[in-house]
Amino acid sequence: MAGPKQRDITDAPEIMEDEDIKKGHMNYELVDKEVAKYASETIVEIDEETNKRLKRLVDKRVLAIMVCTYFVQTLDKGTMSFASIMGIIKDTHLHGTQYSWLTTVIYIVILVVEYPENYIIQRVPIAKWLGINIILWGITLCLHAAMKNFTGLVVLRGLLGAFEATSQPSFVLLSSIWYKRQEQAGTVIYWYMMNGVQQIIGSLLAFGFSFVPATGSIVSWQALFLTYGIITVFWGAFVLYWMPDSPMKAKCFSEEDKKLMVERVRENRTGLQNRKFRKDQVWDAFTDPQVYAFALIQLLTTLPSGGLGAFANIIIKSFGFTTWQTQLLQMVSGVIQITAMLSAVWVDRRFHQTILAMMASVVPTIGGTVVLLTVPFEHQKRVGLLFAYYIMISFWACSGLALSLVTRNVAGQTKKSVVIAINFVFWASGNAIGPQTFRSQDAPRYFLALAIVLGCFVLLLVNLFMLRVYYIWQNNRRDSKIARGEAVADALFTSSFEDMTDRKNVNFRYIY
Repeated sequence: MAGPKQRDITDAPEIMEDEDIKKGHMNYELVDKEVAKYASETIVEIDEETNKRLKRLVDKRVLAIMVCTYFVQTLDKGTMSFASIMGIIKDTHLHGTQYSWLTTVIYIVILVVEYPENYIIQRVPIAKWLGINIILWGITLCLHAAMKNFTGLVVLRGLLGAFEATSQPSFVLLSSIWYKRQEQAGTVIYWYMMNGVQQIIGSLLAFGFSFVPATGSIVSWQALFLTYGIITVFWGAFVLYWMPDSPMKAKCFSEEDKKLMVERVRENRTGLQNRKFRKDQVWDAFTDPQVYAFALIQLLTTLPSGGLGAFANIIIKSFGFTTWQTQLLQMVSGVIQITAMLSAVWVDRRFHQTILAMMASVVPTIGGTVVLLTVPFEHQKRVGLLFAYYIMISFWACSGLALSLVTRNVAGQTKKSVVIAINFVFWASGNAIGPQTFRSQDAPRYFLALAIVLGCFVLLLVNLFMLRVYYIWQNNRRDSKIARGEAVADALFTSSFEDMTDRKNVNFRYIY
């Protein structure tokens, strides 16, 4: 007799017929109690006018907070880059690789706290936890102004990383909770493109702070940290007041609207909320090929962006521009980031080709990197070098859409927490390693760092292509199962709120 059939880990788990689908009701053992109070047995049709009204309500209370909070975070995180050309390196007696470590330490701390953070945000009132952490990182930012040496700065940078680690995982989770799958790419991009807005407004503000007289009681970089820190503390207090934790607990909405907001996201099939820890979903996450593709996307985009982010002003200045010119030229970087991201969202909505849009955004980056590697940094060539640097920025569209793949293509609450944690562990790893590739002895050309950047983006294209092939194969495989009668089609979305992973749900279809 033949032995048990061996199943490759790249195969989706065997999908069993759900008797509850046949009977037309949910399996309440797999549905969160709070969700069950507001969810109907089967799909409730919501007319277009009501859907738009509900989305406006959610945008006002949730998207607005995510956008502004991420802007504040990127502004706060960018202070060190601007301070680097305002005198902080000299005033705090930094030398060697110490400046690089002030960026790296943030992401090392994030590596440590990432999974505990994701475990917490699945189980506490997420808006309250976010608001508290915003206040704490604002206080930490203010304290930077009092530091006189590397030791004090590196401790504060570590604390900043611990408090800011709440932000992005919370936003990924909130985007999947409050928005429909077809809305999530835009939702993620809107808050993620604050990286670009920060380049514009942050550059203007930094330009203004450059006029703080060096003979005053505080110098320009100290004024920068104090101002941003105080604003952040007040913003955190507002988040505590304004933002609801979930559709079920939103006191700012009527009971009828709460029910409709739950029903809005039924077709996502990614669940809404479930605080029960399921070990089988952890195994599902670690044996899911797409999870490793997500991890590689994060590593291969943040390793370049982590280095370029920390050294952007130094690189541009090395082309032959003054300090003031460098700060103003960084504004253009922000415009390009925003344009690239919004263009990618348009392609995603218009052609429903998320991964192809991601791949297209990487191609100009490769071209720009090749130019910086091959063209000498000479004053008469500074305009061309600056243009090459600018077109490198297009890859940010890929970074934003990558997060929307996580929100749209991962189901099961325990699995989602594990996947988000893995995603941001690799995100932090890339950001931690990136600045270390820009070695002081390689300045101003940074051949080694730029060669690593080029290699990352070539590998990224290969990874994206393979992920797209995998999604097409999985979707076709599930269609075939239903066509052959091996599984039941859930046309009424009966099981949408059950805590079930994407690999176990034959009715789940991946967006690519």
